[in-house]
Amino acid sequence: MSILEVRHLEKQYPKFSLTDVSFSLEAGTITGFIGRNGAGKTTTIKSILNIVHPSGGEITYFGLPLVGNENAIKQRIGYSTGTVNYYPKRKLKELASVSKTFYGNWDEESYRYYLDLFALDENKTPSELSEGMKVKCNLLFALSHRAELLILDEPTSGLDPFSRDELTELFTMLKKQGTAIFFSTHITSDLEKCADRIVYIRQGKIVLADTKEGFGEKLGLPGETLEETMLRLEKEAREEGTR
Repeated sequence: MSILEVRHLEKQYPKFSLTDVSFSLEAGTITGFIGRNGAGKTTTIKSILNIVHPSGGEITYFGLPLVGNENAIKQRIGYSTGTVNYYPKRKLKELASVSKTFYGNWDEESYRYYLDLFALDENKTPSELSEGMKVKCNLLFALSHRAELLILDEPTSGLDPFSRDELTELFTMLKKQGTAIFFSTHITSDLEKCADRIVYIRQGKIVLADTKEGFGEKLGLPGETLEETMLRLEKEAREEGTR
């Protein structure tokens, strides 16, 4: 059973649409979500979390439809954006105290472990953190209730290369424990290190959802990196659109 099934997802806006977006995630895998700015990555993520309401399609977590089971499902998943934009003047320990009331499976030991791992001071407020530390702060709360699935929107944004390397190592460790990770990123070198699968979106449509190796075999050229393949495909699509 897939941990997440997205089937024929649609989201209509006046100037942009998600069209027939379909993919699935398995437990214990890391899936990278790639595409240029405006391709629909964040809209897709917000739609599968019901932060924005889809216009159509089916979303199923752990064999349960999101509609009617949203609260139970969200106890089992973690979501993080690249920055902290809530309660910027409250100390991290205060935010943790509030957060734990929302999760029946909050794990104080995990919270303390990741607090130490990310070198975060719980007496600081988000407004006192660097952009990179804000990313780690969001991940701290996403990981502290033993989520079975992490959905992350640009989690490595703002991190220096050493911190990004630490994070991809953490993803690999969580994968070995059975956690599924789905994250959007523009830093495709991070995916080269840790991803099992790639979902590639362009103009609101999925171009390909496949293993990392399958992606290279179907869309790549000999010797190309993932970044080089994506840049070439985007350039070809742009040139095709101007003809």
